Amino acid sequence: MTSRERVLSALNFQTPDRVPIDLGGFQTGIHKKAYLDLLGYLDREEEIHMLDPVQQLVKPSEEVLEMLHVDIRYVTAKGAKDFDGSIRMNFRNGELWHDLKDEFGIVWSMPDKQQLYMDISHHPLAEASIEDIADYPFPDGSDPSRFEGVREEVLNLQKNTPYAVSTGIGGVVYEICWYMRGLEKWYTDMLENPSFCEALLDRILNFWIDYYTGFMKEIGDIIDVVMIGDDLAGQAGPLFSPEFYRAVVKPRQKKLVQHIKSLTGSKIWYHTCGAAVEYIPDLIDNGIDILNPVQITAEGMDPEYLKQTFGDKLVFWGGGMDSQHILPFKDPEEVRLNVKSNMEAFKHGGGYVFNNVHNIQAGVPPANIIAMHEAAYEFGIY
Repeated sequence: MTSRERVLSALNFQTPDRVPIDLGGFQTGIHKKAYLDLLGYLDREEEIHMLDPVQQLVKPSEEVLEMLHVDIRYVTAKGAKDFDGSIRMNFRNGELWHDLKDEFGIVWSMPDKQQLYMDISHHPLAEASIEDIADYPFPDGSDPSRFEGVREEVLNLQKNTPYAVSTGIGGVVYEICWYMRGLEKWYTDMLENPSFCEALLDRILNFWIDYYTGFMKEIGDIIDVVMIGDDLAGQAGPLFSPEFYRAVVKPRQKKLVQHIKSLTGSKIWYHTCGAAVEYIPDLIDNGIDILNPVQITAEGMDPEYLKQTFGDKLVFWGGGMDSQHILPFKDPEEVRLNVKSNMEAFKHGGGYVFNNVHNIQAGVPPANIIAMHEAAYEFGIY
């Protein structure tokens, strides 16, 4: 099979020749420091291309992706042409910082001495009233400059490579709200000021409705996977009230998913970390086809249980490696055995794409990265 045939077969609950393998996206990627270590281990020199400065993810080279048997490539939309997304270097309290102000006015910052991640240093709606939401300068999701060249990029990949093609992550309806408000205030709002939450959720939803209307107009007939997501769970369970989710957040997520599905026949991929088993039936009801990253070490996320209970309704994309306890700290043989165990639980009957649980982080030994992908290739054969 070609990579694209392999991926589409798995996404349609058919048995391909082997389990598809992923790396290189926004929620399935590799940290810059881990990638530099991998290049050093391979005695390779490359120009580094940043994919996501907030998570410090890089875009792996074609040569590395091919070596690791990766079956998916990514095409992303851009910021609006008049948006300046450059990183500014600023001194604060005697320390050098990398600052990025995104389109929503959220400022993300990272200390130069660390360079691991960017965290939020400014929440633009921290002091806002519900009336202020109406006047806030939200970005225009429909700006056509976001989508310039994306159709040509997808067509080029489909014509000249064997790979399946996915969008980058988008559709972040819930999390952007607390990014703008601040987590503590947002949690207080959910209890004491739910009308504020609904007003802000509606503005963010409208942005994404406009965004996907424009994006799918360009590639909806040719893209294989559309990625959206909002983190709903931590390691022990939901991050906030399931009642609030089902009454307030879920209807808006469902509206977005159904809107995207009206514009494309591609599969809809949803990202939430943590113990998400509580919400899997809701996500299926929303119209989600694929769950990522399948955090197998979180409460209730046992691979065999997930596959047995939901494996005929939901594709699992991830869950291939214990990324907290084994990938960073054990030896390649233990990595290999963990991949084998998880693959045996997930792969039967199709409906599975292999990936680490979320991104490969800084400090992961390069030998373990290679061992993980070689094991996925070896044990993924049907």
